[in-house]
Amino acid sequence: MNLFDLMRAKAQANPMRIVLAEGTEPRTLKAADQILAEGIAEIILLADEAEVKAFAAENDLENLSKAKVVNPKNHAKKEAYANLLYELRKNKGMTPEEAAVKVEDPLYLACLMIKAGDADGEVAGAKNSTGNVLRPALQLIKTQPGISVVSGAFLMFIQDRNYGHDGLMVFADCAVTPNPTAPELAQIAVATASTARVLGGFEPDVAMLSFSTKGSAKHEMVDKVVEATRLAKEMAPDLHIDGELQTDAALVESVAKAKAPGSQVAGHATVLVFPTLEAGNIGYKLVQRLGGAEAIGPILQGIAAPVNDLSRGCSVDDVYKMIIITSNQAIGLKK
Repeated sequence: MNLFDLMRAKAQANPMRIVLAEGTEPRTLKAADQILAEGIAEIILLADEAEVKAFAAENDLENLSKAKVVNPKNHAKKEAYANLLYELRKNKGMTPEEAAVKVEDPLYLACLMIKAGDADGEVAGAKNSTGNVLRPALQLIKTQPGISVVSGAFLMFIQDRNYGHDGLMVFADCAVTPNPTAPELAQIAVATASTARVLGGFEPDVAMLSFSTKGSAKHEMVDKVVEATRLAKEMAPDLHIDGELQTDAALVESVAKAKAPGSQVAGHATVLVFPTLEAGNIGYKLVQRLGGAEAIGPILQGIAAPVNDLSRGCSVDDVYKMIIITSNQAIGLKK
């Protein structure tokens, strides 16, 4: 049974309420139909019910009738959500009148449903930018305790299964924070370790990457990684983490023995934490395109409830997999 089979089975055994803010987007609806057919999650569509029914009839999507459809313009809890939005944002200058309008925005409504306990997670981004998806999540749901930064991880399925955990590695941050401070980088490391446990099912060995290994180079960017490693160890004393490490020292046992003897992570890292977003984004795409790895993500980390952002070029299968991932994140948070 591969990882997605395991995650699918876990979601089927513990169905979460996943809200799809883009409730009339074609790929989203086709993925939702498949999710409902397999009993993977309870689906909430933010859409006009007549539009959903028409699309289902045109495309023979028989299972969409099982979804709960909430029209952002007109539904029973609209006033309650508007009041909640006002209470959450009044200190930022929002008026009741503005809240009454903003609550009709599906991206805000989805986060309000999560905040009110009416949904467990959200998937969006097939037709909205990352910024638009993240903004209401950060304003309303906010970050997890002890975490102030949101990051994006990728599950990397490496062809050579000698690397990572039987070929599975987790890379971060590859999607969100351009130049994290040392405390932020430490938080990203701890959050990514949690992602490895919840989604990958393994105890991670976390490498904090740099262009230096154990003092081989001197630079303020190296100092940041060293400090981040120290802070991460304070945040999670039981976490297997080491840095600063060059990528070869993190991954190759013979190199690790020469460059970082005695390290409990070097030579067999399963999680790679990059010092900046540009390094992470470049790194995962090189491994994907030149190394032939399958990259699943970005999976957003650090938010108090799972909110995941799709690429606007996503496929139906991408949406399907992200709903499964979001469900597993929600299960992990509830535990």
